Amino acid sequence: MERENSNRSRRITLRLTPEEYAKIEHKYKTSTCRKLSDYVRKHLFDKPITTTYRNQSLDDFMEETVVLRNELSAIGNNINQLVKKMHTLQQIPEFREWIIRYELEKRLLFNKVNDIQNHMQKITDKWLQS
Repeated sequence: MERENSNRSRRITLRLTPEEYAKIEHKYKTSTCRKLSDYVRKHLFDKPITTTYRNQSLDDFMEETVVLRNELSAIGNNINQLVKKMHTLQQIPEFREWIIRYELEKRLLFNKVNDIQNHMQKITDKWLQS
């Protein structure tokens, strides 16, 4: 990204009430500006300010997806550990115990994948209705 003028040496000090500052900060946070000073400078010089629009359904989807991804990652790690352990087993009773654990983890994985499919279907249906 190109800097317009990196030799900015003049300052403007401005005092605001907490309410005024909160209002400016809220507008700044909904913009694509990286710094509050960039936002204020653009506003002062009547330059275009790009604001972001938050889609609540997309935000909800992303939040749910992060939770599911973390759960899937944990289950995947468990399955990898089980398979690694099964390769080192020598005794049959110990092997059976690990097979049972593997089957439980596999069921958990398939249930979570099914949850993801159901959730994505709900989001798709909601977007198609709009």
